[in-house]
Amino acid sequence: MGSAEVAARERVTSVLREEADEISDRWVQLQLAQPVLDGEVTEAELGEEADGLLSALLSGLDRGLPVEQVVTSHEEIHQAVSEISLRRARRGVSPTATSLAVLSLKEALLKAVQRHTREGEDLFHSAVLINRLLDSAGALSFEIFVEGREEIIRRQSQQLLEVSTPVVRLWRQVLAVPLIGTLDTARTQVVMENVLQAIQEHEALVAVIDITGVPTVDTAVAQHLMHTVNAVRLMGADCIISGIRPPIAQTIAQLGIDLSTIMTRSTLADALGEAVKLTDAAPSQSAPLAQR
Repeated sequence: MGSAEVAARERVTSVLREEADEISDRWVQLQLAQPVLDGEVTEAELGEEADGLLSALLSGLDRGLPVEQVVTSHEEIHQAVSEISLRRARRGVSPTATSLAVLSLKEALLKAVQRHTREGEDLFHSAVLINRLLDSAGALSFEIFVEGREEIIRRQSQQLLEVSTPVVRLWRQVLAVPLIGTLDTARTQVVMENVLQAIQEHEALVAVIDITGVPTVDTAVAQHLMHTVNAVRLMGADCIISGIRPPIAQTIAQLGIDLSTIMTRSTLADALGEAVKLTDAAPSQSAPLAQR
């Protein structure tokens, strides 16, 4: 580390220690002036973020780490940047806007340094150090934002899967699962889990899976349905597939898919009629599954 960089580091550290409040206020105002935030983050929250990051930067610089490692290796800075990024990810602010918010600290910090020195060379070395420091923080905020946003999307996708695969108790010991849209591996797994859980809770004898709203049935979809039917049978219940429309029946025949082991009906009404027969034929409607 050269003497010029050491002096610049000491200068920036001194400014952070002596003018933290002024830098924080200036940074908040710069962010509020950015239309990309659009009021998604309040002024009080911005102030809290600013105080946290400035304190972390001061702590990181005091540790004597190389500038390139101050942001990436100091836990307190990583935590402060993470809180900034994840808060914006949850509010729907773009990753670019989040990075720009962090990078705008450059202006506030350099303005404070200017109040302490007018020497052109000193200002230059301070600006270089500030740029290196906050460029790393901006890149880290972008990375954390993207990771956090992906996690939010994964959770929302899982929630949508669960909502889009309801298990309806039609009457005693009869369940219905109306499916709409594409049936893939992930969704089939959710269907299977929900059906099996509902069979156990309601001591159901019959589960009707209606695929009227499924646009196409190919080999993969047929395999998914067969796995679900087999799992239902292992629970001691019967499974009926309804909604086998003429185009779907033709496709299944052309693909050579064997559904002969599965009870199928063309309409939900037909499937429900069959479910009534199955439940009426049961030895005891009140007996739990374990005793049948």
